[in-house]
Amino acid sequence: MAPTATLPTVRADWRGWTALAVLMLPVLLVSVDNTVLSFALPEIALALEPSSIEQLWIIDAYPLVLASLLVTMGTLGDRFGRRRMLLIGATGFGVVSALAAFAPTAGLLIAARALMGVFGAMLMPSTLSSLRAIFRDRDQRRIAIAIWAAGFSAGSALGPIVGGLLLEHFAWGSVFLLAVPVLVPLLILAPLLVPESRDPAPGRVDLTSILLSLATMVPIVYGIKELAVNGPAGASLVLFVVGAVFGALFVRRQLHLDAPMLDMSLFRRGTFSGAIAVNLLSVIGLVGFLYFVAQHLQLVVGLTPLQAGLVLVPGLVAMIVSGLVVVWFARRFPARVIVPVALVFSIGAYVLVAFATAELPLLIAAFVALGVGIGAAETVSNELILSSAPAAKAGAASAVSETAYELGAVLGTAILGGILTALYRANLVLPAGVPDAAAEAARETLAGAVAVSDALPAAVGAALRDAAAHAFDSGVVVTALIGAALIVLAAVIAATSLGGSRGASTK
Repeated sequence: MAPTATLPTVRADWRGWTALAVLMLPVLLVSVDNTVLSFALPEIALALEPSSIEQLWIIDAYPLVLASLLVTMGTLGDRFGRRRMLLIGATGFGVVSALAAFAPTAGLLIAARALMGVFGAMLMPSTLSSLRAIFRDRDQRRIAIAIWAAGFSAGSALGPIVGGLLLEHFAWGSVFLLAVPVLVPLLILAPLLVPESRDPAPGRVDLTSILLSLATMVPIVYGIKELAVNGPAGASLVLFVVGAVFGALFVRRQLHLDAPMLDMSLFRRGTFSGAIAVNLLSVIGLVGFLYFVAQHLQLVVGLTPLQAGLVLVPGLVAMIVSGLVVVWFARRFPARVIVPVALVFSIGAYVLVAFATAELPLLIAAFVALGVGIGAAETVSNELILSSAPAAKAGAASAVSETAYELGAVLGTAILGGILTALYRANLVLPAGVPDAAAEAARETLAGAVAVSDALPAAVGAALRDAAAHAFDSGVVVTALIGAALIVLAAVIAATSLGGSRGASTK
């Protein structure tokens, strides 16, 4: 049962909607940053000459720190003020991004990426939780959250396009300098338009809880990344166990504190926990889909990164439109009906990919269908997360939702990407005439096979590319069906756990 709010129901005026536009700036920036760097990595590798381990950390340092600190920063925002955390995060993110653009060594770039994760963790929960204070009317809040979710999805999908455009005209540092013109308007306008909000009875800051939270999240997130790179034979299992032990200690401490860092009673609300699970599984489905479709478009079809990004634009538009249109349905039908119906489109997208990988028009249609389902489901689930938590705990609730987003993004690559890589290696039949060194590279990844094929005699290179494409697309069939099964699980969870009254009776 949703808690009864103590705030009066006042509809937001133009200032509220202008504040939403301001809050969208960091949302777009942080989500773009999740995907844009992969396109700059080749130029960074040429300029800074990082080792293979350093290349991995250039990518991983930011999401590892970001995901590990979201709950901590969301809770601190509840205590010290969400707008204050937003402004501190924006200032730090902008300054460190500018420094990263001119990093002279790989080590300093990794350090800058880690600091960007610290400040990025201050930004995201503050934007979502501030919507609770700005939009007290539930109908308006649904629309605002739909715009917020659309902005987050749009930023992730725009990353490849923005990266392609910047790198065609500027040096690799331009992908970091992008933060400065985006965040300067935020720093000017947020103090004027975004109201300060906080928990009226926050209690003291518990350093032990903060350390236990970090000791839980860092091993789990890093373990997921280890699983994606090295498989289950690596250190991932040990990292999961370490994270689980500290997680149990964290939960035990929260249950015994008078003013816990994270109110564990939130998870006893079926609507809250169900919406978190839907978010997690939906993002796994979205990121996993993008993982193999992006490779197919670039390495099999032969599109440039910019062209591949533009092919995905119709799906991006569908995601945004469905997230806005679903608000009308949310006023009239319960969430336990809306979300499963929406996810049927995403399930259909994966089934379509499984049986029509080679057809470009069908891939575009599949991403449109996926966007329809994910866009609608995330709008409804995010609104339920905020409305089912007390207003004073909006920052912590938002942080849990954001953590589900980040873990979903990592798991999408680790689970679906790992399965696809294993199937590719199992299905690859190398043609005669491929040297041992080239064969070893070709067995590792599709990208490796395409790269070495250019150095081989024309006939042998063409045969290797065909064999690699066939092995990859064969793996996509099984991976897509597993992706469909994960979305089915999300639909079942939604149907059995989500409440959500029709109309706007619950504020």
